Amino acid sequence: MAQAYMQETGRDGAGPEGTGSGARRLMDRWRDRDVWRRGLVLAALAVLLGLLMLLHTQLPNRVGNLGSLTETFLPWLGLGIPVLFVLAIVRRSATALIALLLPVVTWVNLFGGLLSDKTAKGGNFTVATHNVNAENPDPAATARAVAASGADVVALEELTNASRYEKALAGTYKHHSVQGTVGIWSKYPLELVQPVDIRLGWVRALRATVRTPQGPVAVYVAHMPSVRVKFNAGFTAGQRDRSAEALGRAIAQEPEKRVILLGDLNGTMNDRSLAPITSQLRSAQGAAGDGFGFSWPASFPMARIDQIMVRGMDPVSAWTLPATKSDHLPVAARVRI
Repeated sequence: MAQAYMQETGRDGAGPEGTGSGARRLMDRWRDRDVWRRGLVLAALAVLLGLLMLLHTQLPNRVGNLGSLTETFLPWLGLGIPVLFVLAIVRRSATALIALLLPVVTWVNLFGGLLSDKTAKGGNFTVATHNVNAENPDPAATARAVAASGADVVALEELTNASRYEKALAGTYKHHSVQGTVGIWSKYPLELVQPVDIRLGWVRALRATVRTPQGPVAVYVAHMPSVRVKFNAGFTAGQRDRSAEALGRAIAQEPEKRVILLGDLNGTMNDRSLAPITSQLRSAQGAAGDGFGFSWPASFPMARIDQIMVRGMDPVSAWTLPATKSDHLPVAARVRI
């Protein structure tokens, strides 16, 4: 009886013993010297990924604007980290896991600050901007959706039928001006409205003084030329880059201390080619947004190319608005003058 009892107890205890043995076997596998020899290719890929993010400014633009293309979608390079992590675990490679620290630390350093909610209460001036899409089938509904943000100033780009937007916004905004394919609508008086030459040959940018209760604010509305990704030419952005330089010069010469830029820049804050603009202004989304605030394409936003940038005032909050019939999402921000 005693012997039978001992044997039965041994079988019942096989579960815990098996679990312990399994854990020990797993630990023994990771103590094996081979864990440092395996996965060297994965480790090399992890290092390359980290260096690509860390040294993205060193990528040349001479060949297909490779640098700007990489910087446009730079946050998405982080998707390689979990893929390499899973492969390193499957391969049981300690070397690859340690190498992954480089891209992880680099990505967190570049974009970790955007993951937190930096919105605050307060502010006294709200603005919104939207590329409405030249082929928008319902301009009136799009205009009303942007106005529903409560913005004091609304900027619209890619206007081909401005009269329909003017009619839809007339009840909310008493002051407006359309220059070429861009327009500004304001609850406050507009002065010194004029087109801005961004070296295109037609008007896709304007400048206006908005007379707010807190004083004058210079507002720029701009739609930078489109960029294309072509197999035989890379990231074609030459015209946009020239327009960015021209707009940057105009903003640098602006006499007003308080400046807001609203528009579709066809580029992100990371894109070096927009430095003539971004070096002078502060991103409302970066300073007071929640997350990345991607605005394009509306069906699956992958990049924030629609920007609200300020100088001489403090962003309080920034957000994207619900989708309209455009291929861009509208974006809005509230600032403190």
